[in-house]
Amino acid sequence: MVMGPDLVLADVNEAACRVTGRTREDLLGRYLFDAFPDNPADPDADGLRNLHASLHRVLRSKEPDTMAPMKYDIPVDDRPGVFEERWWSAINTPVLGPDGQVEWIIHRGEDVTSFILSHARPREDGALSDAVAMEVELYARARELKQLSEELRQAHARERQVALTLQEAMLHSPHLARHRDTAVRYLPAVGTLNVCGDWYEVVDLPENRLAVAVGDVVGHGLEAAAVMGMLRSALSASLRAVEGPARALDVLGLYARYVEGALVTTVVQAVVDTHARRIMYSSAGHPPPILVHQDGGCDLLDQATDPPLGARPKHVPRPQADLPYTPGDTLVLYTDGLIERRGEDIDAGLQRLTDALARHARRTPERLADALLAHLGVSSGARDDIALVVIRL
Repeated sequence: MVMGPDLVLADVNEAACRVTGRTREDLLGRYLFDAFPDNPADPDADGLRNLHASLHRVLRSKEPDTMAPMKYDIPVDDRPGVFEERWWSAINTPVLGPDGQVEWIIHRGEDVTSFILSHARPREDGALSDAVAMEVELYARARELKQLSEELRQAHARERQVALTLQEAMLHSPHLARHRDTAVRYLPAVGTLNVCGDWYEVVDLPENRLAVAVGDVVGHGLEAAAVMGMLRSALSASLRAVEGPARALDVLGLYARYVEGALVTTVVQAVVDTHARRIMYSSAGHPPPILVHQDGGCDLLDQATDPPLGARPKHVPRPQADLPYTPGDTLVLYTDGLIERRGEDIDAGLQRLTDALARHARRTPERLADALLAHLGVSSGARDDIALVVIRL
């Protein structure tokens, strides 16, 4: 039933008419408690008082109110003065207007008469036994918990959307639009209300060079996303100030020691020299990028792998490696959510990825990215975030 702040009925659905034995014409425009008065034959009737109190709590708090199951007899339509015993479990929910005030109240009631009467064994004084009263109270609490659970779910969903929006904003790469042969994908983890710290970055450098990186911050939520944003920006700045991916990761590692939550971050940085047709790279504990040749052959970029950021007690210069490529080859960088599966060796995930790359090597970067996600069964997300970059060289 829908009523205004004056508790006058504005609308009822067919179920409300059916369960109360009334018609819309009989109910619409009537004051709720004129349409449903207390049973005058029951001196202990308190349904009207309880419902009245709940509705006024809603008007004051502007929050939903879940009522404990209550006895509220209803008049029999064709027998004036005769009331039928009914038990109800109800939720009263406010609908706020543009001014923030309660404009409507939605009263949703469930007829639980059969449940109550099948368990009720009244004592001589007519009251419910202690055991039945406890069962009824537990039923009420269960309904309250269900409502609270739904409210928490909605609140977490809103918080997650805020975090995802923030993360998407931080992942914006201004130089990416210049590279039509580059595809990027970011998929949030499923089964969690938090976002993680995965990132990607594409940066144009002087002398016909292109820098591309992916990284993964340990942890979840806004804190991990904030750390991700700081590390991503610091690495982008380092690439412009020092020569080569290894030295850029050296600078990033020193910076990470002073950023709470940044230690043990994994990241791989590659620099593509389009004039010399070579790829230089360095990795801080990250899964290896893959160079896919046009014939489907794959090279793992795993010759310059070092521990994650801050994993060593003392700073040690990071290794760097390079390899040639042929125009038309494809460079693929990704985070571990793409290949890792619980209870499985990571080599199995890498083999699955290279098999998929060999099978779809001739596809455009956009189609290849989608094919990889589908082939690996993560198009709708995985247990961990996934960042993926596909570049046709």
